[in-house]
Amino acid sequence: MSQLNVPLAGTRRDARQRGGAGTIILLLLAAVAIAAAGYWAGQQRSYAGAHTTADGTAAPDAGGKKLLYYRNPMGLPDTSPTPKKDSMGMDYLPVYEGEDEGGNGIKVSNARVQNMGVRVAPVQKRQLDAAVRASGRIEVDERRLVTVTAKFEGYIERLYVNATGQSVAKGTPLFDAFSPELLAAQREYAVAAQGLARVKDADAATQAGMQRLADSALARLRLWDVTDEEIERLAASGEARRTLTFRAPASGIVLERKATQGMRFMPGEVLFQIADLSSVWLVADVFEQDLGRVRMGSKARVRLEAYPGQTVEGRVTFIYPTLKAETRSAQVRIELPNPGGRLKPAMFAQVELPVGSSQDLQLVVPNAAVIDSGTRRVVIVDQGAGRFEPREVKTGARGDEFTVITDGVKEGESVVVAANFLLDAESNLRAALSGLTGGSNTNPDKVPVSHEAVGKLDDVDAQGGTMIITHEPVKSLNWPTMTMEFVPSNDAIAKAAKPGDAIRFEFVERKPGEWVVTKMEKTGAAGAKK
Repeated sequence: MSQLNVPLAGTRRDARQRGGAGTIILLLLAAVAIAAAGYWAGQQRSYAGAHTTADGTAAPDAGGKKLLYYRNPMGLPDTSPTPKKDSMGMDYLPVYEGEDEGGNGIKVSNARVQNMGVRVAPVQKRQLDAAVRASGRIEVDERRLVTVTAKFEGYIERLYVNATGQSVAKGTPLFDAFSPELLAAQREYAVAAQGLARVKDADAATQAGMQRLADSALARLRLWDVTDEEIERLAASGEARRTLTFRAPASGIVLERKATQGMRFMPGEVLFQIADLSSVWLVADVFEQDLGRVRMGSKARVRLEAYPGQTVEGRVTFIYPTLKAETRSAQVRIELPNPGGRLKPAMFAQVELPVGSSQDLQLVVPNAAVIDSGTRRVVIVDQGAGRFEPREVKTGARGDEFTVITDGVKEGESVVVAANFLLDAESNLRAALSGLTGGSNTNPDKVPVSHEAVGKLDDVDAQGGTMIITHEPVKSLNWPTMTMEFVPSNDAIAKAAKPGDAIRFEFVERKPGEWVVTKMEKTGAAGAKK
């Protein structure tokens, strides 16, 4: 029995010894874990303490802004009230008051930004190159227009030029005229001229009387436009010619011919109109708001419907002093060279008057960046990481490619110039736009009322910035079916459909009588319902 009990006693002692060592190891591991947890908590409290006050509320940053929360660094819709890391170990970013994405900003994922094809451009300073565009018509240079008329009564015995549009040179015979008065005046001068020769040996009184008679007959002939050559022939031969030949007083084109063979004419009656078309006028109608930018002597580029793709250079020579009340436009005269007579009176033309600014550099954005919401102008500022902020701006002059911004953005910021109409479709963009007026505190009477309608897009005037739409009845305005002129709020809306497409659109009244389309989409290719 004693031999059997010895091993048993030794086994119990070894077990107790091993159990005590295991307990010590477990206690050591627990102590290490507690210390690590305390260190991590301390680090977190230390990090959070920089952004919280003693009572646990969020503390302002160095700039005095209140810390609101922490957002995911990759732009995911995940926020945290305390600092944390994402699955990749990146720290969440603090969001301070005024930077809240639920304010005026909108959030779009990076994938959606790429799918939309969003493009941005910098806000920069540069000279604004603009042009005034107007329509006009070719007219005859009034200084090169002559009228052929007679100063005595007579008959046309022979007509040499008998077609309108015929080209004539100066001195070309036009017609032969017979006049009893002219014939009598010729005979009177012939007698007086021969009498002077006969009384050269008579006394002074007789010679003076005959001279007065000859001078009187000569004055009548010259008043009737008888040429000096004809008068010399008459004085030499003494024979009066039955007819007088009328010749073209200038080279040009016969614009009007009223003379016919055998007709009787009266003094002062217009028989021919001849115009020199080697140089013509373009009279353009410039709108009142553009008139102040047009200068005398400035160059002009003219395009004519008759010659597509070709440009004629001219120069502004006169700005008419009156304004047309019906069209609120003034006429501007441009002189154009016309070699070969290609420019014909009454031709329709489009004119472009470059009006480059001589001022200092101005802050500009591309035209496509400006969204006209009906009552204000807005640009979408790219804040990075898929965040965009609609911002109201004040605009100045508008050029061919850029618009001057007088307030709202700073140089170096980036604005969206492509796919901004797709951003408009994002659900939180409209809330952001309405937030520009103060959000829920906005007086509803100042918010433009939006109306919906369907119809057909008839035409788009890209240069004039208007659209012609035939719409069906609009119940919200109690309008019947009619065709009206609308203004697109931006370039993208103007390109959302083509003339002839059936459309559904929304519009507001920016000011009395001016209706602005804020959204438009195609519904088919057929016209509006009748």
